[in-house]
Amino acid sequence: MKSVLTVVGALLIVVITALRVFAPPQLDKGMNVVKPHEPYAISAEARALHDDLFIVDLHSDSLLWDRDLLQESDYGQVDLPRLQRGNVAMQVFSATTKSPTGQNYESNEAGTDTITALAIVQGWPYSAWLSLYGRAEFQLKKLLRLVQDSDGQMLFVRNKADLERLLGERKAGKRTVGAMYLIEGAHPLEGEIDNLDRLHAQGLHFVGLTHFFDNRIGGSLHGVSGEGLTPFGREVIKRADALGMNIDIAHASPQMVRDVLALAERPVILSHGGFKGLCDSPRNLDDALMREVAARGGIIGVGYWDATVCDDSPLGVVRAIRYGIELMGLEHIALGSDYDGTVATTFDTSELAALTQAMLDEGFTEDEIRAVMGGNMQRYLLEQLP
Repeated sequence: MKSVLTVVGALLIVVITALRVFAPPQLDKGMNVVKPHEPYAISAEARALHDDLFIVDLHSDSLLWDRDLLQESDYGQVDLPRLQRGNVAMQVFSATTKSPTGQNYESNEAGTDTITALAIVQGWPYSAWLSLYGRAEFQLKKLLRLVQDSDGQMLFVRNKADLERLLGERKAGKRTVGAMYLIEGAHPLEGEIDNLDRLHAQGLHFVGLTHFFDNRIGGSLHGVSGEGLTPFGREVIKRADALGMNIDIAHASPQMVRDVLALAERPVILSHGGFKGLCDSPRNLDDALMREVAARGGIIGVGYWDATVCDDSPLGVVRAIRYGIELMGLEHIALGSDYDGTVATTFDTSELAALTQAMLDEGFTEDEIRAVMGGNMQRYLLEQLP
């Protein structure tokens, strides 16, 4: 009997080890897809302009995956070498902490969660298996270690002085990539406002309110209640304002967006999304509400995948950007890829010059290109960071 148990134990160890080694990259490869395509033709004019831009991407979920982001991978959509090759100056890294089984854009209950299994298979610490706060803190610490180990190639941005340092390094010709941290949904606060203070002290700046399900903050665009801010949600908005943090309304229900606009003292962002008038998808908010966001000084990060732009080619993304400019005004439009967020795209972050080329082809002026690709967010952060 003892020998049988020994064999069974050894087999379990082999199975667990195999899952730990082979499952994470296979999941990553299958969920974060760059569609096969021919290399994009980039003119000398587009290349020269692109290499002189300050580019900001408002949303990637790369911290979720068991991939060394300091090394270039042949799968996924973001890592440091590809950020540098794409001339990205600032990447906002999001923490996904809970996602329902059967995730869809129409309606989701909050009772299931796929991130628990992913955390276990990827070898996250036990504190991140059952605690949503633990998952947010783990991903924040992962980002801070990434910056620390980057040999000066990355800079974590907490305040205006950090941003000015990044701007100086970029102007001096360095390819330093700034990093900021966002939680995708405020459910990691676990109903405790002090958890917002704790994450802020470690470097959290952008507070997403909901993800694919309703939570203690209020209703999701993809939930079941359609409700606005709860009393705890209102408390979160007020505390975020007091701490100098900014709210991300991506995935928020229309009523929640209205409540936030009425309550928040600072302009909001929508880190990744699109325009319902152009792409009639349940992922997108209606145009009238987008105008309200713009009226309060907000910024929309236009996504790169089909549910937000309908046509996910570089030209399709650029036409969504043009639609947003005409709807909201140039100063309210930015980039929000949702890279590594289980979406398929037609280009990864190293290929962002394809957007610059498409903008030139569509008659964008240089000023428009500079604003959309990062100038608007540079201005916003200089105004909003402490």
